[in-house]
Amino acid sequence: MIYTLTLNPSIDYIVHLEKFVSGITNRTVGEEYFIGGKGINVSCILAQLDIESTALGFTAGFTGDAIENGIRSLGIRSDFIRLRDGISRINIKMKADEESEINGQGPHISQEELAMLMAKTDNISDGDTIVLAGSIPKTVSDDTYERIIKRLEGRQVRIVVDATKKLLLNCLSYKPFLIKPNRQELSEIFDTEVVNEEQTEKCAKKLIEQGARNVIVSLGGEGAILFAEDGKTYHSGTVKEKVLNTVGSGDSMVAGFIAGYEKTGDYGYALRLGAACGNATAFSPGLADRKKIYEIFEKLS
Repeated sequence: MIYTLTLNPSIDYIVHLEKFVSGITNRTVGEEYFIGGKGINVSCILAQLDIESTALGFTAGFTGDAIENGIRSLGIRSDFIRLRDGISRINIKMKADEESEINGQGPHISQEELAMLMAKTDNISDGDTIVLAGSIPKTVSDDTYERIIKRLEGRQVRIVVDATKKLLLNCLSYKPFLIKPNRQELSEIFDTEVVNEEQTEKCAKKLIEQGARNVIVSLGGEGAILFAEDGKTYHSGTVKEKVLNTVGSGDSMVAGFIAGYEKTGDYGYALRLGAACGNATAFSPGLADRKKIYEIFEKLS
């Protein structure tokens, strides 16, 4: 079983405007709603690839109801903890002459409720995969991912960490199966500008030295590179289409890689499927569907 963890899921409210003018009432020309959260995005793409997963995390209030109902409608299994107080956050994504975002803070998570989540990880068994994705809410300690991983020690569980800076670095000593920084995140981690393949490889190999087993570096329109634990470097091709949406593209790549590896155990195939998923979401108004994913997959070299 693949488990995805989203500590702070959301409803993403996307508004389209011809132009945004500060200080006046602006009228939308289109609106969309999506279930948000990096782990949930991974589960959604896995479902498109006929891979079963269980979504873990916290929900609260009427927005939490909408998140859980939306996940069920997609045929995804969930095992969320319902928080006593607050509501699951609403994130506003405004697309006008420029793109802007306003992300909600999310509800308070008590120590008791966090302990309930920790207990759920005891159901994760040998051969399972867990995806720890996204930021950690302010109401829980920033070592939460580490505590979850430490609780899994002694079990043969593939751990995937898709987080930034300290959250990611603190997990490396536990030898995660996969991490997926982009060049900007590598630049932030190593406090240096990473702009070419030589610099990318140098930084990725440092992360491997610190414990990561496989490192995918997404390069946006230039594709992606996988530095794999078999000692080989794999490259994905690119497809040129109009980019409609960047939200969830990285999560889609993670899902595609996991699915590809689950099906074949082949790193090259897994990267190609991951790249197809990431590109397909970028070329779609929301997360990609199965048809678009395999259309892009066939075009990738």
